Amino acid sequence: MKVLITGATGFIGGYLAKHCAEAGASVLGIDIREPENAWPHAAFERCDVLDSARLQVLLSTFRPERIFHLAAQSYSTLSWKQPRETMDINVGGTISLFECLRALAMKPLVVVACSSAQYGSVAESDLPIRESHALSPLHPYGVSKVAADLLAAQYFANYAIPAIRLRIFNTTGPGKLGDVCSDLAKRAVEIEMGTCPPSLAVGNLQNRRSLTDVRDLVRGLWLAAEHCRAGEVYNIGGDDVYSVEQLVDMIRAQVKFSFQVEQRPELMRSRDEQVIAGDNAKFRNCCGWQPAIPLAATLRDMLAWWRVRLAAAVPQLPRQESAGLQNFSV
Repeated sequence: MKVLITGATGFIGGYLAKHCAEAGASVLGIDIREPENAWPHAAFERCDVLDSARLQVLLSTFRPERIFHLAAQSYSTLSWKQPRETMDINVGGTISLFECLRALAMKPLVVVACSSAQYGSVAESDLPIRESHALSPLHPYGVSKVAADLLAAQYFANYAIPAIRLRIFNTTGPGKLGDVCSDLAKRAVEIEMGTCPPSLAVGNLQNRRSLTDVRDLVRGLWLAAEHCRAGEVYNIGGDDVYSVEQLVDMIRAQVKFSFQVEQRPELMRSRDEQVIAGDNAKFRNCCGWQPAIPLAATLRDMLAWWRVRLAAAVPQLPRQESAGLQNFSV
């Protein structure tokens, strides 16, 4: 089994490459950035998914049987600052991939990483969100993911390129950067090390999200390729829903020092989904997947990851005021 992963050096991509290799696949990862560390489990080629000529060469040479399309600008807040770049990467990159496959007359199974951000704000009465719910994103990132989702559906309908669309809910774990779990864990370790004051600045404490450990997610991505139907769309996410306040309390329970929480109005987003939680029944009925790693274990591993990373950087860490934590990223 030959597997190609776009966006392979991103947070999910590295875990997925390792999981696919352990499942016995020959793996090629592509990205615009080199991996931070050597990849003993997979081959890597530098390639921008928008570079159709380069991408066609790699596809025609490697001849993947499965493609996991993860390449994206994945930060909703950044999408407001860089809407054009977000659309170019997320929409244009999806078109580039499918057009290359069409030009080469190749039809590998393509698993497309879509997003819960496509749903936008959902009333409590409509939770957990089903795949049939209207798509009404609140930011350019969400719009770009709607487009990528529907493009994958169209390339299946019009050109019979088998595509499975997975609407992924909030995912976190060791190595994640830029989400609230990671920021909380990082700040806690900085307090522990004495490199910042014992205070956390946060935005909205009451926003709630279902959360999935990345190691559970990549297992689900593999199972999707094994069992799900081409042309279909599936939600995949955690069972339990957590507020930022609950995450802070879970961090408190895992450290041996005290800290304060400071809520700052300037860290509130003007538009944000108050609750995001998906109905995973369709996906589970298809492949039997369910999360296995509790959030407390995920946060424990994230604290350990940050201790190693920050300890190696101690000489370069200035003493500074506590950084602000934004709301959840989607």
